[in-house]
Amino acid sequence: MKKLHLIWIVIHLIFSCKSISSSITEGRQYIRLNKPIHNAPQLLEFFSFYCPHCYQFEEIYHISNNIEQTLPKNVNFYKYHVNFLGNLGKQLTHAWAVAIALRIENRISPILFTAIQKQQSIHTVEDIREIFIKSGVNAEEFDIAWDSVLVKSLILDQEQAAINFRLRGVPSIFINGKYMIKNEKLDISSVNAYIKQFCELLNLLIDKT
Repeated sequence: MKKLHLIWIVIHLIFSCKSISSSITEGRQYIRLNKPIHNAPQLLEFFSFYCPHCYQFEEIYHISNNIEQTLPKNVNFYKYHVNFLGNLGKQLTHAWAVAIALRIENRISPILFTAIQKQQSIHTVEDIREIFIKSGVNAEEFDIAWDSVLVKSLILDQEQAAINFRLRGVPSIFINGKYMIKNEKLDISSVNAYIKQFCELLNLLIDKT
């Protein structure tokens, strides 16, 4: 039943993304940033593994995964972790950079969310390392990635982006470095309603100058 329900959501999402709703207005479902961020990703989500709303967004409703399936091929969906939540916020940003470098974001994300939100089993960097190893990453590969120049660069990208966007909370989603989606103002009457309106916003703003 769960698989059928997910398939139905994805199908609904694909068709919903083809129409634009006249009910979407600037200042309500989205706002224009006072100072646009140049060279920002077209679609950027900030999140934290410590954030309960981020957990629901990613692991309960699978919203961002469904959205990714409907994006045009030339649009990349970036996800950046933030430092300002939790005792290991900075270390988890580092871990997320490792996941990006190893291209295992979709594999490691649900495991880290579960460990933080449900099991409360991550208390040290070694706990994070064990999560990666248990998920199939070779210990040596993890250690090399952890200290690599690429990962250090990805950490700086995430931290600088949070500064540039003057981030105050998560989950936060920005489009073209010019617009921020106001999640609390989207239609939350159902998961499908939320996804539909989210897609309408993407269609409206992704190419908006």
